[in-house]
Amino acid sequence: MLKKLYDKTLKLAAHKSSKFYLALVSFAESSFFPIPPDIMIIPMSLAKKEEYLKIFFIATLFSSLGGLFGYFIGSLFTDKAIMLIGFYGYEEQVLQLKNQLNSKNGAYSLWLGTLFLAGFTPLPFKIFTITSGIINFNIFTFFIICLISRGLRFFIVAYFSVKFGKPFVSFLEKKGGMWFSVVGILIIILVLIVYLIFR
Repeated sequence: MLKKLYDKTLKLAAHKSSKFYLALVSFAESSFFPIPPDIMIIPMSLAKKEEYLKIFFIATLFSSLGGLFGYFIGSLFTDKAIMLIGFYGYEEQVLQLKNQLNSKNGAYSLWLGTLFLAGFTPLPFKIFTITSGIINFNIFTFFIICLISRGLRFFIVAYFSVKFGKPFVSFLEKKGGMWFSVVGILIIILVLIVYLIFR
């Protein structure tokens, strides 16, 4: 079933209203849809190289807005949202995190980094957007992190698809998950170093 959904989503990249569907998929993937918008960004960027910035911007904006939707699902329907998170096997961790944030023992900074990694890497972003609502994470900080992490990821995907074409796409399919994870961790380490130097 997931393969069929993947194939149908991929076909939308060639649709005459592909930008509309990209916005829709980007929004939905941040709260409940299982297929990431990257599979539309790549062929759309390759087909319309001069529009890769517009494609990246649409994906970033609507993915971040979808993240807000996921946040409100977690915030307004906490009990049901925790059950949904439990379906993925993270219920105990979410409740533990909520208690840690309430005790203000540094878990806030930890979640900040985790949320960035979730937006930048192939981790299931929807779990983290809904969890942010459940634990009442600062909504303004949440949205900024969504914009930054999703923006960086989608810009890299769109730009390098245009710059290097099929070799980059092949690399992304084979080692994309590992590469994004390593780069994401390095970015967080760099930010921490800069923070410690200039605080």
